[in-house]
Amino acid sequence: MQIGDLEYESVDRVASITLNRPEKFNAITERMPDDLAEAVARANDDDSVHVIMLTGAGRGFCGGYDLNVFAEGKTQAIQDMPWDAMIDYQFMRRCTDSFMALWRSPKPVVAKINGDAVAGGSDIALCCDLTIMNEDARIGYPPARVWGCPTTAMWAYRIGAERAKRMLFTGDLVTGKEAEDMGLVLQAVPSDQLDDAVAVLIERIKGVPKNQLAMMKMMINQAYDNMGLASTQTLATLFDGFARHSPEGVAFKARAEKAGFKQAVAERDSGDPIPGSKK
Repeated sequence: MQIGDLEYESVDRVASITLNRPEKFNAITERMPDDLAEAVARANDDDSVHVIMLTGAGRGFCGGYDLNVFAEGKTQAIQDMPWDAMIDYQFMRRCTDSFMALWRSPKPVVAKINGDAVAGGSDIALCCDLTIMNEDARIGYPPARVWGCPTTAMWAYRIGAERAKRMLFTGDLVTGKEAEDMGLVLQAVPSDQLDDAVAVLIERIKGVPKNQLAMMKMMINQAYDNMGLASTQTLATLFDGFARHSPEGVAFKARAEKAGFKQAVAERDSGDPIPGSKK
């Protein structure tokens, strides 16, 4: 079944959701967050489903928001100055809440990270309960260098303050193996073993009654709620808008419009001082 930019299938207690824009590295469109929330709701409403599996079509998991649209064009998240912070916030909050449908689902969500999970793609991956990753794939949030803030704010909750700062002060990408070593993902395996590793884990989980799975997930997630996850996400989503409309963010957008987003991203991630930065 096709749900917008996603494929959905339910077989033998497992609902499989696939981000399905392989020609665009499964980049996030304006509609994809809503499609994802709809797919999760469908799985939640299906009494036969015990586990949800999320992956990406083709060679990657998700390359983040589609910068052909967001960096080179006009959307609710990119406004001319002066900008209306609340228009921006409402759009990005809807995206955040849609990604968090994975986290809020009473059914366990296993992410199969077949290829890179970058920027907004890492936001999606880190909302899942358990993550198994191709050891050579990469994960990270490069827009932390300029033009973004991870709205789901899961980095600190996954790996603690110091490692989260190491990732977000640099915007570096790390391999699946490095992500496993720092505790960001459950397991990293060679690409030819990924399907089997995910299948073994799901096979073990799907025999557990749905009510037991829901209770275990809700109990653990409540600890994160008590640590202030919701308020942290509110701040992160506001800061995401601030970052796109800062002097450096505006300069990045102008560079993307002039030279194309790939060139602008290459310059941002090179390690050189960010263009437009105040000395």
